[in-house]
Amino acid sequence: MSSEVPAEVKHDNNVENGYNQGGAISRFITPGGNPMDTSQPAFPVYHRKFANPAPLGLLAFGGTTFVLSFYNLQVRDITHPNVVLGLALGYGGLAQIIAGIEEWACGNTFGATAFTSYGSFWLSFGCIYIPQFEIVAAYGTDADQLNSALAIYLTMWAIVTFIFLIGTLRSSIALFLVFFFLEITFWVLAAGHFTGHVTVTKAGGGLGVVTALVAMYTALAGLLTRESSYFIIPVGDLSK
Repeated sequence: MSSEVPAEVKHDNNVENGYNQGGAISRFITPGGNPMDTSQPAFPVYHRKFANPAPLGLLAFGGTTFVLSFYNLQVRDITHPNVVLGLALGYGGLAQIIAGIEEWACGNTFGATAFTSYGSFWLSFGCIYIPQFEIVAAYGTDADQLNSALAIYLTMWAIVTFIFLIGTLRSSIALFLVFFFLEITFWVLAAGHFTGHVTVTKAGGGLGVVTALVAMYTALAGLLTRESSYFIIPVGDLSK
């Protein structure tokens, strides 16, 4: 009876011994996913674990809201917000939907619903200004009817936002303030379109800037962890 060890077994033993004895195992290490990997010393080690998608969704929302709100304020006499179309489709829309799907995978029902909803909001808002869809063109020169239609559109989103606002009552002060200011922003913008008063719309733009900045602050709080940052910023715990 032969005592020769098969080559496959020798190979497996060598691999195992090499691993246990600290041999060359670089080809078996996933960068950033193994405790023995040191290629990313400033970041925590995650192995087959989802990252936090909330900062992406909040930055996508805050950044797009910031730009649109400046247009609503008519900064530098800008009266047509069409330039925000690219942001609405790419960053505010696509990035937030991606964040929503990632929140769903992480088991966060609120995050999945909120980010997917507001990602869809930005996609739908962008569609209004795409000429090929002829949404604005359908109203012709009837500016009053267009303003009323946009006001109803914004009112619906104010109602949706109120539902999310209730859902933040046991989250954090920062997240609650994001939806609180957003709720007021939607109602003021809707009032601006219902009344046709530019001053009211500008007030909504100012509230939108505040909303965007609070969203960016909340996103930063999610990016700064004790493992990857020299400091963290408070968000205010409402869970207790």
